[in-house]
Amino acid sequence: MGATPTPERFSLLLGLAVVMLVTLPRYLLGGHQSRLTLLGVALVVVIGVALAHWRLLADEARRRLPALLRRLAVCLVAGVALTAGWQLLAAGWQGWAILVSHGATLGLLLHALGLWWKPLESSE
Repeated sequence: MGATPTPERFSLLLGLAVVMLVTLPRYLLGGHQSRLTLLGVALVVVIGVALAHWRLLADEARRRLPALLRRLAVCLVAGVALTAGWQLLAAGWQGWAILVSHGATLGLLLHALGLWWKPLESSE
């Protein structure tokens, strides 16, 4: 019943780790020590799962990773840009920690929806 490791899943795990990492300052600045601790523990677990996933990837799957990671980076930047626009135009400036946290979350969501909507073709 175990799922086969795929580069798409790895890119999502890596994106989740990035989102969790950029959320740490938000909780640190807000003084939310319990949430900060839980997020830190969860981050270590996600990184561990991602590393295990990486080790199980086939060579062909690893060759598809650079394109997926570029797509993830573009989505993360787009998410931050869209969130900045939304904050400046509609919600008012809420601070850099919230901007980066919400923007990275939006970027990961865009990446996941992009993988679901139009899967990346494997190179021939």
